[in-house]
Amino acid sequence: MTKKDIVIKIANDTDIKQIDVKEVVQKTFDIIVDALAKGEKIELRNFGVFKTKSRKGRMGRNPRTGQQVPVEPKRVAVFKPGLIMKAKVK
Repeated sequence: MTKKDIVIKIANDTDIKQIDVKEVVQKTFDIIVDALAKGEKIELRNFGVFKTKSRKGRMGRNPRTGQQVPVEPKRVAVFKPGLIMKAKVK
């Protein structure tokens, strides 16, 4: 399912114009990304939690040459599903 599919589904279910739904969906995603960029945690009850996690630097290996290369420390976004999502997906 793509963002466009989500917009169409919401628009059909609510009788709101697709362009208006698209703006709201995009703004929602933008707010989530901006909060994660600031290191904030986003908790959506019964859906899940988005947060960032720090990964340590390490020595990696170039698969083509086999040469060891340093991998810089970085922050990555992680998602932990909520109980209702876990139950429905299971």
